[in-house]
Amino acid sequence: MSHEDLSREDEVEGSSDRSFGFVFAAVFLIIAAWPLLHSGTPRWWSVGVAAAFGLVAIVKPVLLAGANKLWMKFGLLLAKVVSPIALGILFYIVFMPIGLLMRVSGKDPLRLKFDPAAQSYWIPREPPGPPPTSMTNQF
Repeated sequence: MSHEDLSREDEVEGSSDRSFGFVFAAVFLIIAAWPLLHSGTPRWWSVGVAAAFGLVAIVKPVLLAGANKLWMKFGLLLAKVVSPIALGILFYIVFMPIGLLMRVSGKDPLRLKFDPAAQSYWIPREPPGPPPTSMTNQF
């Protein structure tokens, strides 16, 4: 039996309702100001949404609790979908080709190949390390 809990159902604590409202207000302000970078007019609807989020976050943040929980559930769902896909892409595009190239070229950086003629697999250290007698009381 292990002392670790390896279940993947960890309880995730989300942010406070107030900080959720401020973050969304900031995001909608960025959306509103984005056209200004290209000499356009601001998106006024987004300014209104940002003001609404900011006002609710200041006055009564408990009204954002449902949206905050929904946003957290969406984030957890996204993590369950994106993480395996991203790790699969990373494995099959980066690590597998490198491993195949190393195997084809005969590289063995971990020295895992069996050598029946070897007397030992220990690697001699140059210069030699401390004498073994100095390792008696390590802790």
